[in-house]
Amino acid sequence: MERPAWAPRSIDISVPSVSRIYDYYLGGSHNFEVDREAARKAMQFLPGLPKIMQANRAFMRRAVRFAAAEGITQFLDIGSGIPTFGNVHEVAQKASPGAHVMYVDHDPVAVAHSKAVLADNATADVVAADLRKPQEILSSPEVRRLIDLNRPVALLLVAILHFVEDADDPYEAVAELREALAPGSLLILTHASYEGIPLPPERAEGAVDVYKDIRNPLIMRSRDEIARFFEGYDMVEPGLVPMPDWRPDTAPEDEDPYSFSGFAGVGRTA
Repeated sequence: MERPAWAPRSIDISVPSVSRIYDYYLGGSHNFEVDREAARKAMQFLPGLPKIMQANRAFMRRAVRFAAAEGITQFLDIGSGIPTFGNVHEVAQKASPGAHVMYVDHDPVAVAHSKAVLADNATADVVAADLRKPQEILSSPEVRRLIDLNRPVALLLVAILHFVEDADDPYEAVAELREALAPGSLLILTHASYEGIPLPPERAEGAVDVYKDIRNPLIMRSRDEIARFFEGYDMVEPGLVPMPDWRPDTAPEDEDPYSFSGFAGVGRTA
């Protein structure tokens, strides 16, 4: 298999990657046949996966614009993936020129590609780090250079927590990050769930098994379990809702039924 220039030498391009599969669902070009194969396999069970990912991105863009309108100029995006069109830095810096955006991912492909995209952007950067080790993120020189934790920050955990197993205590990681944030900071979060999927759970489970097979288990949580991530935050209206229902730009009833799979919400630190 030919290794394209954007794929770092250190990665095994014969193994599927969650961020490249996501890139494929969004119509991106930074994926390999092995990723497309896994994506197509998952779509046999859940044909609406691309619609879910698009709804996820659309929510993220609305939430970033909301944060910018609230006067927030710092964005910390953990589990940021491959920067496809309309990513956080584009939306944030359009709404608030000079906004600081810090991407964090542990996938070498996502990091290498982000570095290339951000090469000429003085107020956006990427660091290789893992959500499960919040202190490593918070103390990294890259984060310290761009993010002032004494001022409000928009923390994005978009489509990432469902890849953290309970054994790795995602609630503790989210709480540690919250403790580090200044009052008036925002948590912007989406999470996969069987609730809202227009299919019987047994059918959707087939797609979940595909992620298990590529050693990136997808952990489906209930609305109540997802709400626990917002402990210590005041929910911004309309609360924790299906993605198209969060401050929509267009009529939610025009959305694809798959777009309502999973939940999205924004919380504010007191």
